[in-house]
Amino acid sequence: MAAHAPPPQHPKISSDEMQRRIVRFDDVRKRGIPLMFIDSILPGHQRMNYSLIGDTASENPEYDALLLAPHKFQIGMVKAKPGNGPAYHTHDYVESFFILSGRWRFYWGNDPDPDTIEGEATIGPWDYISLPPGLYRGFEVAKDETDEAWLFAVLEPHDVFAGKDPYWSPQVEAEAKKYGFAADERGKMVKPANYDQLRAELLAKLDG
Repeated sequence: MAAHAPPPQHPKISSDEMQRRIVRFDDVRKRGIPLMFIDSILPGHQRMNYSLIGDTASENPEYDALLLAPHKFQIGMVKAKPGNGPAYHTHDYVESFFILSGRWRFYWGNDPDPDTIEGEATIGPWDYISLPPGLYRGFEVAKDETDEAWLFAVLEPHDVFAGKDPYWSPQVEAEAKKYGFAADERGKMVKPANYDQLRAELLAKLDG
């Protein structure tokens, strides 16, 4: 019988280090960002974003990942109230979602105009959806839900602030600009003068 090849050698991991690689939900809830993206200020798109691993496409340098060790994927979470969720956008990489609670409506199309969506689906707890690069998408907690809902996001790895990310529908960018929000060519948020006030108000509304 042929001998099995030995497993590759990896650095030894201490028990203390493993403890630091555990993310507890109570800690997640304390690290939410109410204005992680330029659309987060818009009615119908307000939500809390949480970064567990990586920047999870954040436009706001305030993102606060709970695990800093390098991974070949990025993990985030989103909490939103009925009728709220990310506005129409796309990425250069796969973005996928696992529903934790509530029912979420996803809609998509190849044109950046959100009035020309080509398909949609409403999915619920334990359902999973994978969205390919270049496809425009938006999603929201179903309007007939009665409580806030959560989902879990898994993204392919990418460099933060290396270019536009997300790519927004022009309509979304125009609406965000009315509130003083934009993103520069690196994909980094340009904040209005009253950002701190808006952030505090939205945080109280979403997580108070």
